[in-house]
Amino acid sequence: MADVLNDLLRQTSRSFYLTLRVLPARVRPQIGLAYLLARTADTIADTEIVPLAHRLDALQKLRERMLGQNSAPLNFGELARQQGLAAEKSLLEKVEDSLALLPTLSPADLKLIREVLTTITSGQALDLRRFAPLASARQRDEDKSRLGLQPIVALETAAELDDYTYRVAGCVGEFWTKICRAHLFLHARLNEKQFIADGIRFGKGLQLVNLLRDLPADLKKGRCYLPREKLEPAHLLPETLLSPANERKFLPLFHEHLDQAEAHLRAGWNYTNTLPFGQFRVRLGCAWPILIGLRTIEKLRAAGVIELQQRVKVSRGEVRGILLRTLLACPVPFRWRKLYASAAKAVASGGELA
Repeated sequence: MADVLNDLLRQTSRSFYLTLRVLPARVRPQIGLAYLLARTADTIADTEIVPLAHRLDALQKLRERMLGQNSAPLNFGELARQQGLAAEKSLLEKVEDSLALLPTLSPADLKLIREVLTTITSGQALDLRRFAPLASARQRDEDKSRLGLQPIVALETAAELDDYTYRVAGCVGEFWTKICRAHLFLHARLNEKQFIADGIRFGKGLQLVNLLRDLPADLKKGRCYLPREKLEPAHLLPETLLSPANERKFLPLFHEHLDQAEAHLRAGWNYTNTLPFGQFRVRLGCAWPILIGLRTIEKLRAAGVIELQQRVKVSRGEVRGILLRTLLACPVPFRWRKLYASAAKAVASGGELA
């Protein structure tokens, strides 16, 4: 991996950079490059100050370059100038450096990266179009806005939520599985179908945790990922979802989605333990986000609507504790098994991680 891309990875995500560094060198370049290009697409999609049509066009041009359908150099200067974070500005300015590494991959790896990035960008474009009515709705509802009732677009069904979590994260679990399988344990005897299914659920679980944690911020932007088919039976509206007056109706629904996220992460832990025992680096790279995700669920489950609006997060100290415990437990099977059991028990009881 070129030094410039290592720098980008370090700047863009400290937590993922740690995961990437622990992975075996044989899969590090492919996973790192896929992550950088996915984050580049995500930065484009999230630049709300730029008109929707321009962002969709930029995503399409990036997709065409990734698929080798267009060789024209990309210039995301306008998008880069709108970035508040230096790392995201660099991602857009140095997109050609990332793209230049695609031809250095083997044909099999290139195919897998193109597949996952195509799926991710399809999810991002779908999301942009789904919430496109927001601007015009806000203009039509100026009186409501003055009352603090910003118009909010919600997903319609649980199937739409599941599809979205697959497109932007579940497919990453599938990609990770296939890359690691091909390069690290090709001949290991596994239940392939179940292994890939658990990898997909692993990714979905991490994304669902993020969506639930970021629910207040998304509502402020006019987006609700909790589907209407779940809200309506509880007599809830996206616009007043986090009103203290609705807390008793909202929290059971919120906890139902936390249950789903926890079930996905449980499948992710099964996935982690299906890995050959000798693949301790990959096991660590999987265990860290699972245990951090469980700790996040624990905090979200203990929060009321007021606390949720303060943005629940796992502290750096807690992350360091998780890293240390996993490193110490990795060589000892019974201690390793206890990691998840302790985390799940804490989620159920509302206590601290043991």
